[in-house]
Amino acid sequence: MDDDEQVDGVHVDDERAGEVRADGVRADEVRDDDAAAADAPAPDRATRWRLVLGAPAEEGLGGVTLDADDARRDAVLRELYGEGGGRRGGLGGSSPRVARWLGDIRAYFPSSVVQVMQEDAMTRLGLRELLLEPEMMAAVQPDLDLVTTLVGLGRVVPEHSRETARRVVRTVTDELEERLRARTVQAVTGALDRSARTHRPRPGDVDWGATIVANLRHYLPEHRTVVPERLVGHARRTSQVQRDVVLLVDQSGSMAESVVYSSVFGAVLASLRSVATRLVVFDTEVVDLTDAMDDPVDVLFGVQLGGGTDIRRALAYAQGLVERPTETVLVLISDLYEGGIAEEMVARAAALVRSGVTVVALLALSDSGAPSYDHRHAAALAEVGVPAFACTPDLFPDLMAAAIERRDIGQWAAAQGIVTTHADG
Repeated sequence: MDDDEQVDGVHVDDERAGEVRADGVRADEVRDDDAAAADAPAPDRATRWRLVLGAPAEEGLGGVTLDADDARRDAVLRELYGEGGGRRGGLGGSSPRVARWLGDIRAYFPSSVVQVMQEDAMTRLGLRELLLEPEMMAAVQPDLDLVTTLVGLGRVVPEHSRETARRVVRTVTDELEERLRARTVQAVTGALDRSARTHRPRPGDVDWGATIVANLRHYLPEHRTVVPERLVGHARRTSQVQRDVVLLVDQSGSMAESVVYSSVFGAVLASLRSVATRLVVFDTEVVDLTDAMDDPVDVLFGVQLGGGTDIRRALAYAQGLVERPTETVLVLISDLYEGGIAEEMVARAAALVRSGVTVVALLALSDSGAPSYDHRHAAALAEVGVPAFACTPDLFPDLMAAAIERRDIGQWAAAQGIVTTHADG
C-alpha cells in the first residue's frame, strides 16, 4: 500500500499495519496472503479493513455490509478483542464456549492468524487456565507457542487432561522432528566420516576420488597417469561410539522454546549408534533425562519450567559425565542468568575446556530472534574459550558437525553470519 492511500474514503498509511484497531486487533493480523485459508472467496479491500478496524469504522468505509461468513469472522474477533473503548472480549470463563470459539477461528482464519489469536487469548482471556480442560485442548490448533504453554503448566495439568495435552505436544514435536531429523543425521554422520579419514587406508577403504585430487601434482602426462604418493580413505567403519554429546539445558521459564527444540534434537541424536548423547536439564537442581530422551514428549513433561538457575552446579554434574574429554562435545543451552556463584561457573567451564572438551554456550536454540542474556557472563565464558551465541534450529545440525570435527566454532559462526560474544577488554 502506498504511504498515502484511501480505502473507500478512509485515509490509511503503512504504519497502520502495526497499529491496533478500535476493538484491539492488529491490522497485520489480516493480510493479503491469508485469503487461501477460508473456503469463502477473498473479501474486497473495504471488507478487509472493516474486519481489521471493527464496527466503529463502518460508516467511514461507506457502510460496508458483511455477508454471513464475514459476520461470523467479525463475531469471533469481537469476542476476543471487544468493540472499542478498551473493552475486553466476551468469552468469559466458559471452557465449552472458548472451545467452540477456537473451532471457529480455525474455520474462518488461516494458521498464521490463528496462532496470533490463540496467543492473544492466552493473555486476554485467561486461556492458560482454561487449557487445563481436555475439551479445550482438543479444540486448539497445535503450535510451538501452545506447547511451551503446556510445558509451562506442567504438573498443574490435571490427570484427566494429561493425555490430551500429550497428544497436542506430540503433534508439534513430531512435525519438528520430521523437519529436522534428516539434516541432523546427515550432518552428524558426515562429520564423523570426515573425522575418521586416514592416509593409511586398507585397499577396500581407499577414497579414489579424494586420492586423485590429493595427488594431481604427481600427474605424468606421457603416461596419462596420476602417481598416488598419498592415499586418502576412511578408517574401517565401527559400531563403537565415536563421540559423546552432552546437552545441558536451562529449564528456567525464559528458555521454554529452547527446551522444546533440545528435546527434539536429543531424540534424533539418541537414534545414532555412533554418538552417545546425554540430556540434562537444570534450574537450581539437576535432572538427567537421558533415559527418556528417545521420546520428546516424555522429556517435555519431565521438565519444570521456572525457578532459579545454578549453572555452576549443572556444569559440575556434566564434568562427572565426561570420560573421553577429547571426544566429548558439551552444549550448554542457557541465557546465562546465573543464580549461583558466577566465578565458579566460569571456572568449571574453563576446566572442561582445558581437559579437551569442546564446549559451546547457546544463548538460545530458537527461531524467536535475538534473546535476552547475561552479557557479562557470556563475555567471561568467551574469555576461557567457550563461544557464546544464539543459534536457530536449522543451523544446529551444522553446528554439531563443526563441533564433532573440532573445527573453530567462532570461525564457523562468523561464516554463518552469527555474532558471537567476545571477551571483555
